[in-house]
Amino acid sequence: MPRKIMPKTNAPQPNTLFIEVSGSGLPEVDGLFVPSTAPPAESESGTLSSPGYWNGRMAWDRADGRSARSPAISYSNSYKSWRICRLDGHLAYDFTCDADLPPTEGAWHVYKKGVAPAPRVVIHHYDPREPCPEPNVVFVLGGPGSGKGTMCELAELQLGWTQLSTGELLRAEVESGGPDGETIENLISRGHLAPDDITVKLVKNTMEKTIRTTGRKNFLLDGFPRCQGNIDTWREVFGEQSEMPVMIFFECPFDILEKRILGRAKFTGRSDDNTESLKQRFDNFKTKTLPMIDLFKSWNKCVEIDSSQDRQDVFSLLRSALAEFTDQEFETRPLTEKAEMLLGLRPWPKKKI
Repeated sequence: MPRKIMPKTNAPQPNTLFIEVSGSGLPEVDGLFVPSTAPPAESESGTLSSPGYWNGRMAWDRADGRSARSPAISYSNSYKSWRICRLDGHLAYDFTCDADLPPTEGAWHVYKKGVAPAPRVVIHHYDPREPCPEPNVVFVLGGPGSGKGTMCELAELQLGWTQLSTGELLRAEVESGGPDGETIENLISRGHLAPDDITVKLVKNTMEKTIRTTGRKNFLLDGFPRCQGNIDTWREVFGEQSEMPVMIFFECPFDILEKRILGRAKFTGRSDDNTESLKQRFDNFKTKTLPMIDLFKSWNKCVEIDSSQDRQDVFSLLRSALAEFTDQEFETRPLTEKAEMLLGLRPWPKKKI
């Protein structure tokens, strides 16, 4: 019997996104917007709408149902712009572009019935009224020069994982003037480490923001945990009953680490890329961090990767270690140019003098 061929459909994927509008000069416009439930209708350009869509693009209603117009956020094919309306249905703000989604970067235009300033727009992949989905976290450790940073960057580029560095998060908190920025700056300037509770809460808040605004839930926590205090605080923040993440440890002999770091010193200009500093850094690693690795080994939660190998082989091992949680769409993604550079398959562009 010949196989029955199913007809192709052009039905769009369901609109599951949420829009948050805030900071507008017309406070009534601010609020949460949910996928539109407006019944099918013909738009000004003659396009027939479908649930969650208007003019062939996603559209949203106010969550409080107070708008006289549905959808309240939609795209106009006639004017080639995204539009946000007032409660009475009149246009308040617009953004001329051809983007598939309402722009979250750049300034919206204040239309005739709007009031300056224009609002900020944030796209949420999960309903912000509900608890945030749990992140999938993998701890990553390795000695200085082990290549863990490069491998984490490759996993972000090629496998859709998000790389988080506690050091970078702390610096960003200081630079942005965040609530803990002054405390962090005062401690670091005196040669002290930031408190574990501040560090872990920053990690948690960053993961939640990333999950909500990108939909990505896989995280590589680069350089964590470095001490028992990190682990204890992790349990306090995430809950005593939460399962401790798996650790990936990039193992590499000291002589190879030394050769790598002294070799890169010619290009990085880092003040700590020298023999004396390297010995101190490696001693600190052995004293403070190796016990954490041994602890995770005792829990059967440590995956060791020999990072003394060729970068392509190391990345292949990392890809295998993360495969269980990596989204399938990334498995067959071709290497980006930057990934090829990181793997040594393509030369880095020469810096202009």
